[in-house]
Formats: sequence, C-alpha cells, structure tokens
Amino acid sequence: MNAFTDPAHLAIPAEFTSTLATQRAHFEANRYPSYEQRVADLKQVVRLVADNQQALIEAVNQDYGCRSSFETSFAEIAVTLDGLQDAIKSLKGWMKPQKRHVDMMRMPLAKARLVAQPVGVVGIVVPWNFPLAMVFHPLTSIFAAGNTAMVKMSENSNHTARLLKSLSARYFPESKLAFFEDGGGRGPAFTSLPFDHIFFTGSPATRQAGVANAARHPAPVTLELGGKSPAIIAPDYDMASAAKRVMWAKTLNAGQICTNIDYLFVPEGKTQPFVEEAIKAFKASYPDINNGTYTAVIDQRSYERLNAALDDARSKGATVVELAEGQAPDASRRIMGPKIVLGVTDDMDLMQREIFGPILPVRTYRTREEVAGYINDRPRPLALYPFTNDKSLADWYIMNTLSGGVTVNDSVLHVSVHSLPFGGVGNSGMGHYHGYEGFTTFSKMRPILYQGPIRSINFLAAPYGPTARKILNMMIRMKS
Repeated sequence: MNAFTDPAHLAIPAEFTSTLATQRAHFEANRYPSYEQRVADLKQVVRLVADNQQALIEAVNQDYGCRSSFETSFAEIAVTLDGLQDAIKSLKGWMKPQKRHVDMMRMPLAKARLVAQPVGVVGIVVPWNFPLAMVFHPLTSIFAAGNTAMVKMSENSNHTARLLKSLSARYFPESKLAFFEDGGGRGPAFTSLPFDHIFFTGSPATRQAGVANAARHPAPVTLELGGKSPAIIAPDYDMASAAKRVMWAKTLNAGQICTNIDYLFVPEGKTQPFVEEAIKAFKASYPDINNGTYTAVIDQRSYERLNAALDDARSKGATVVELAEGQAPDASRRIMGPKIVLGVTDDMDLMQREIFGPILPVRTYRTREEVAGYINDRPRPLALYPFTNDKSLADWYIMNTLSGGVTVNDSVLHVSVHSLPFGGVGNSGMGHYHGYEGFTTFSKMRPILYQGPIRSINFLAAPYGPTARKILNMMIRMKS
C-alpha cells in the first residue's frame, strides 16, 4: 500500500503512538544533546552494524530470495560505516555556531549567529532496495543533529525489519531509536503521525500523495525519489570502458537502484560496438548468473512488470538483446539477466516510467543539443552521467540540464561521497542528506541576533524628524 494514502480514517497502531510519545518526552528532556552524547550515539550505530554484519547480510538475502552477499557488504555495510566515521570526524565543526555579518544598522556591538538545533522526532520510511543503507544513511544525519528516530521498513523487508527491531533494543532505548514492520495499512498510519520531520525514500509516483499527507502536520518532509536518469556516451570516449562502467551499474543489485542509468544515449552508428562491448563486460563479470553473485528481482510482481515492459517494447518494434545468452536464468528465483533494448520509442512502457531493473534502453543521437533537449523535455532526473574526456563538453551537459546529482565518466558513485549532499530536484525529490547538508536538513538552523548596549536603530525611531530622514536618505544613497 502507498505509504502516503489519505490517513483520515486510519486506525493508528498503539505501538506507533506510544513510541512517539516516549520519544517526544525524551526529546523534551534532552533538547540539545552534547557533542559527546551525539558521538556516543554514532559510535553505537557503528557497533550495531559492525557487530552484526553477517546476520544483516543474511536477513537482506532472505528478503530478496537471492541478494549478492558481496553487494550487501559493499553497498550497505562498508559505505554505511564509512559515512558514520566521516560524521564522527566532522561533527564538532558542524555543530559550531556560525558567525554572520551584521550590517551598519546593528553595529557597533551587535552580533549575529546561526545555531543548529535538533528538530525532535524524525520518521524514516525505508525502501526495500537498500534496506540497510537507507536506514543508516539518514540515521547518521539524524543522530548527528541530535534527534530521535522512528523507522518504518518496507513490506518487502520483513526479515530485515525483525532483525533490526531486535538488534536496536540491544543498542538503544526505544526513546531514541525504534523500528517497525510494514503491512496491513501501517505505512499510511506511520506517515500520518505528527513527526517533526519525515524522511521518505520511494518512487516519483508517491510524490503528490506524500506532500499532501505531510501537509496535515507542520513538519518538513524530505523526499528522495528517483526517475529516469540518463547516461550519454560522447564520441570521444572509449566504448569498451564506457560499456564496462555502464554494465557495472546496470547489474549492481540487478539494476534496482534509484540512481541507476535508466536509459543510454550513444552516438549514431555506435550502437553495435556498444552492444558487443557490453556483452563482453557482462560475461567477464558473471560467468554463472545463478551462482548467488547476481541479485534477484525483489518480488514476483516486479518480475512480471519487467517482463511485461519487455513484451510491450517488442510488440512496438524494439529489439531486445539478451546479455546472458547461453545461460538459463532461474525464473523460479526471479533471476533476470540484463537486457539491452534497441529501437525504443517514447510510447513504450520502458520509456514512460522508471525501469528499476536490469533493462537498458538505448537511444542514438547526432548532437549534444538533441540530447539536452530530450532530457529537458522530461521530468528532472535524480542523476546525470556524461561519459567524455572533454571537460568542456561535460560542463556543457551539466550546465544545460538539471538533475539531482552528477557523476562524470561513471555512474552511481557520487552517492558514496559523503562530503557531497544527495537529493533530487522536482520530480526526483526535494531536500538533501549526507554530510553537512544532512546535518542541516535535520536541524533548525536558528538565526540569533545579540543586540548590543548601543542601539543605532534609535536614530530612526519615531518621531521621524529631520535627523532621521537625513540618515535614511544617506542609507538609501549608499545602497543605490
């Protein structure tokens, strides 16, 4: 069920309301946790993840049916721990009040500061595709900012949810961190709670309902969505290298990544060389698609959706190239080999919505303007991936399009750079997290003016005589 269904007639589970009350009381008693307390909380998250790596990996595998243990360890465990350590190292600087300029009307003794204060109880809605990373990445920012968190997992992540619920109780009191399973309308009930901030990751289809639901309460919402993120191979870029890097992304987690390459532009006349290099790259990486190193499609509904989109493309004239040719992907476990789709048109299902699977439509182009025009005529993507050795061309694509983030000459990897904020724009989301921007997302950046003993505004106070008018005119002339 959509996590942002109208909650007007929902029955709110008692565990939601009681936990919210517990966390609210904790926050009221600890409105500004010290630097030492926040570091202790972040280190406790490190321990939770590091101490239980194998159990976490196995739980995710059970939810997927087949999830590459290496991919879980790399993309969820290692990257999470790296982000936590980066936050621990940077937190003192993030918490330091910022000095701001004071204009002549407040001088000589006034001071202006920007102080980051915790907002309170944050609700996190977690997707199924990276159920560990999408808990701990925002949680890193939330705890760094001094807040508490309630976490609702996906209905496709029940094994992981039950494990995290059990583990959390060993590392944190419920007043600071609590996990909940999904199912039976619990998603809409969860997001109807009066949180101080809601962090939601999901598909662009949830955006309209999400914003409407969040508007029921005076709480900001961070939406991390997705969309159709394009890659462009420029004529100057080595095709073998491009194909290897593109197929790495398209096969990682079986393509089930919000920042994945959704469709690819190749120069006119270069389609066949790309296909040949892509087949080589895939066969070198996955000699046996059924041996557990290649991740399954998450559930039967998604598996059938992807196959239906391929059938639709074939019926409208597209050619589907099977990269796992010669292998027999295990359909009973929802193993789907990667496919390149040639001759795509805009009326095909593959080009109408985010694919979220190991399918890569390929379009050809003649000019950079043609590429930028196509991208700009559609909803803003979560990411953009130009492949070129010409920096000026890469910069041209960046400045003539708009997306959430960019990786040049690769894909997805900008997400793992913790000093860079991550977030979408327009249809692909709103708000940021990771690094300092994540810290500010879950803080109230509170402006404070300390007025001095000498109050220069007195010269402009009523009654407005000649002296006040003279000073005002002088101020206007100085700024004109």
